[in-house]
Amino acid sequence: MDLATQPVTGKHRDAYLWRLLATAASFALFGLGGLCLRLLVFPLLACLPGDAQAHRRRARQTVSRLFWFFVRFMARTGVLTYDIQGAERLGRPGQMIIANHPSLIDVVFLIGLVPHANCVVKQSLWTNPFTRGPLRRTGYISNDGSLEMLDAAADALKDGQPLIIFPEGTRTRPGQPPAFHRGAAAIALRGARLLTPVIIKVSPTTLTKAEPWYRIPSRRVHFSFRVGADIDPQTFAAQGPAPQASRKLNDHLHQFFIKELAEDERSAP
Repeated sequence: MDLATQPVTGKHRDAYLWRLLATAASFALFGLGGLCLRLLVFPLLACLPGDAQAHRRRARQTVSRLFWFFVRFMARTGVLTYDIQGAERLGRPGQMIIANHPSLIDVVFLIGLVPHANCVVKQSLWTNPFTRGPLRRTGYISNDGSLEMLDAAADALKDGQPLIIFPEGTRTRPGQPPAFHRGAAAIALRGARLLTPVIIKVSPTTLTKAEPWYRIPSRRVHFSFRVGADIDPQTFAAQGPAPQASRKLNDHLHQFFIKELAEDERSAP
């Protein structure tokens, strides 16, 4: 299944001022949505019957739907366009979804596409008043770099949950190749049934680590998501002790993404 936005007609949609206002409205909507989830939606969901797992599943599905609504809002208002190749292969039990991280809203796209996925998110979001409520309700995992985090991520995969993770740990700096930390490879070896890479490209760059939200590019942004071929972590687990296998898998993933991103750059018009 390939997903793509329909072209937005009207030259006014490409105007800088319009896109700046639409971007401001998008961020305001995101913040208000986070507060609404925390103060209204999740307390109502908590009143529904079911065990902790059922409540967690409802919370994740709710966040996923709202994230996808947010993506569509940005597309409809002319902030961005997108295309997604291979989305039907995301969300399988015990699947670890690994992606590069060029922009702030990469995770919004991926969670929007995978309704029941778990996700490793940066620790600072747990103290943000707009995001801490949804994170606690969904049971997402804080990326605090501890052994407990690695155990929680591996256990989630063993439990059959899809898991989204960005091995860079932070957004890629523009013009530089991604730099992967070995933690993602260690998690995959300990718990993943399969590992699926997602190559993300943003053109022109926006919402990078060095760019505030209001510094929008001179033209509308296009997000491209391409789901790569599955990788069996056990082929690396058989190549030696855990630290050595983790290093080999991490090197393989790093080289894979560098190669795929370079090919995308060469094929770009």
